[in-house]
Amino acid sequence: MSEKALLAGRYFKEGYNCCQSVVLAFAPEAGLDEKTAARLGSSFGGGMGRLREVCGAVSGMFLVLGLVQGYDSPADACGKAVQYARVQKLARQFRDENGSIVCRELLGLAEHTSCPVPEKRTKAYYRKRPCAELVACAAEFLDQELQKNI
Repeated sequence: MSEKALLAGRYFKEGYNCCQSVVLAFAPEAGLDEKTAARLGSSFGGGMGRLREVCGAVSGMFLVLGLVQGYDSPADACGKAVQYARVQKLARQFRDENGSIVCRELLGLAEHTSCPVPEKRTKAYYRKRPCAELVACAAEFLDQELQKNI
């Protein structure tokens, strides 16, 4: 497991959400300070505001990918196509490894929740949640992708 994957897992265990954990692990590469990285990822926890949609770790992969290798001109059709191909590749890798990129499916929940209140981070919480492993997985795939383009 890469250093970035371990670091992302540690951030999750410190209490950061899945997206924040991935973004924080890559903050230096993305040109972000820790506070900005944490704020950038703060809305994407729990599958986007605890709606249990796209996994926050996956959203974090895509945020960092865009910051490090994304296009910035609306006229850059080639850059857009290249970036979307990278996003789809990472999504496919994550899905192949974990069965889904959707939070509720990864957690085995029947449907999304509208309750915005996160669960308390207890030992029982960490035992029943695969999130630390999912965060590490996302960071590993992202690290591999970024290393190819250095």
